[in-house]
Amino acid sequence: MAEEKRQAEGLEMIPSENYVSRAVLEALGSVGTNKYSEGYPKKRYYGGNQIIDEMELLVQERAKKLFGVKFANVQPYSGSPANHAVYFALCQPGDVTMGMDLACGGHITHGLRVNFSGIYYRPVYYRVDKKTSLIDYNEVEKVVKKYRPKLIWAGATAYPRLFDWKKFSQIAHSVGAYLACDIAHYAGLVAGGAYPSPVGYADVITTTTHKTLRGPRGAMIMTNNEEIAKKIDKAVFPGLQGGPHNHQTAAIAVCLKEASKAGFKKYAHQIVKNCQALAKALLAYNFDLVTGGTDNHLLLIDLRNKKVSGKKIQEAMERVGISLNKNSIPYDSNPPYNPSGIRLGTPALTSQGMREKEMKEVAFLINEVVEAIGEKGEKKRFKQIKKNVVALARQFPPPPH
Repeated sequence: MAEEKRQAEGLEMIPSENYVSRAVLEALGSVGTNKYSEGYPKKRYYGGNQIIDEMELLVQERAKKLFGVKFANVQPYSGSPANHAVYFALCQPGDVTMGMDLACGGHITHGLRVNFSGIYYRPVYYRVDKKTSLIDYNEVEKVVKKYRPKLIWAGATAYPRLFDWKKFSQIAHSVGAYLACDIAHYAGLVAGGAYPSPVGYADVITTTTHKTLRGPRGAMIMTNNEEIAKKIDKAVFPGLQGGPHNHQTAAIAVCLKEASKAGFKKYAHQIVKNCQALAKALLAYNFDLVTGGTDNHLLLIDLRNKKVSGKKIQEAMERVGISLNKNSIPYDSNPPYNPSGIRLGTPALTSQGMREKEMKEVAFLINEVVEAIGEKGEKKRFKQIKKNVVALARQFPPPPH
């Protein structure tokens, strides 16, 4: 398969992408896809769901144990539908909500004007400091007190530092707002103890089950509040969707089991070590890292000092087999489709078994691409870089083995 070959011969560095195990793939391709299961365990609308009930209950228990929560809904089809369910459960159309500005690293479902979250609700935003690119919690508090939102989102897609869940909780609860922590990017790190958990601070937690958790495309919604749990269940079904995807649920069961093992904790910590090693190596090549580094699995790079756009770099990297994505930097003067930055991370490379040593090689290859752009012998140099990328990738075959 062409895509299989591409993955085996390239470096996958998009922070939201990863490799799943063979067991996860097998579960995802199972006969669970043949069965409709509208409703919840023991309360289905169709017959023949005895085994599906056992499986979904098992996933719930594994999620609760892994993340230390009392309730988990494992039916959302993916991250955006999960976040939609939180709005549907806790807000009314027209309510004021709050999230990180997309331009500063937030997610489209946290209030982007053209998204459902910005159309049916009244979003306000918090942003990062213009000088440090870090969240200014004093500014967050000012915005919250001014607009008094019903729901506040903490979490991001392009923020390389930690979220202070406790501080967000204090700010949200000071005005009676719900705090929703979207840990889609960090779930695997949280499960492995490499990133702080929002449990105990958040009213509700959403996450995808892929990315750093290394499972199938899916999502979960978790809480310790019984009343919120009831509202979430009603919001997911029958509020927003019909029958869950049972093959997906089975694959989530597998990935949660894998994430509960000691080896996964080592993996989670290695992701962060690798990302910090990559940051150090790129700094040596004079790359301008937003916030100066990272505390998690991703890096955001401001390319203006390299005098090349994020789009140009993404396209150039793709030519040599390195996958990363163009990305806006905070307060970017360029448009989103041709931004000033790129976003890259280490979850997939770490799944391949790469360590700090290889991060130096990866940084070297990235710098080689940037330097080759526009050169007279660009095509020839790119050809050689691609050979080096393939050689490195072939040393670390991606799962499933």
